[in-house]
Amino acid sequence: MAEQYRLEQVGKIFGRRQVALEGIDLKVQRGEKVALIGPSGAGKTTLFRLLNLTLRPTSGRVWLGGGEVVDLHGKKLREARRRIGSVYQQHNLVPRLKVIHNVLCGRLGHWSTARSLLSLGRPAEVEAAYQALKQVGIQEKLFSRTDELSGGQQQRVAIARVLLQDPEVILADEPVSSVDPSLASSIVKLLVEISQSMQKTLLVNLHSVDLALEFFPRIVGMRNGATLFDLAPEKVTDRLLEDLYAGDLAETEPDGITDEEPSPPILQ
Repeated sequence: MAEQYRLEQVGKIFGRRQVALEGIDLKVQRGEKVALIGPSGAGKTTLFRLLNLTLRPTSGRVWLGGGEVVDLHGKKLREARRRIGSVYQQHNLVPRLKVIHNVLCGRLGHWSTARSLLSLGRPAEVEAAYQALKQVGIQEKLFSRTDELSGGQQQRVAIARVLLQDPEVILADEPVSSVDPSLASSIVKLLVEISQSMQKTLLVNLHSVDLALEFFPRIVGMRNGATLFDLAPEKVTDRLLEDLYAGDLAETEPDGITDEEPSPPILQ
């Protein structure tokens, strides 16, 4: 199986002394489904921002699909970012726009500026947007205003947007923290099923240990900017979880970067 990501001794320091990640070694194969768990401030969101190429490591090396990230600049960097789709806790939708326009934002990396602007008046690729919404079960909301949808429906719009982008990798950073707990399981299940059927690599940052253990064949536990374990769910013991969540990690990550409020990727 081909390698999607490889990280070797990766560290990230903000400012002069704020260590967010230290000595991260991680390999992810194409098509793998991986859940990251750990307390707030563990470095999970910083790691995701390295994986979606909006941050560069302070130390260590990162490879994406066999190519080293340090070599990516300009057009090559933009092309690499198009291969990565991100789903966030806060959805990052434009509330007053219709659902179809938010879904079509997944195509912006493939369209010219002129086509993007024209689509605001007369949406392009309507059928593609409809099919993406159908995959997430809300195709009837195609022309609804986004701010009229429930939190769970808005997260499904965000997932449909990623489907239209058609990336190799889906990174979901706390995708269910802002939805009703009764809907969390269905959204995580949807992400796993879509990534499976479309043969996408999926990495999900979850606060819910139960959801991680239920849906993912590989669990990475993070604490204090490092990986504590990388195991199959059946090998994640209560003792390991106690060690992972021991104490009160109330500190946020440096420079306002927290696991609860991730920054969106830079559109280029």
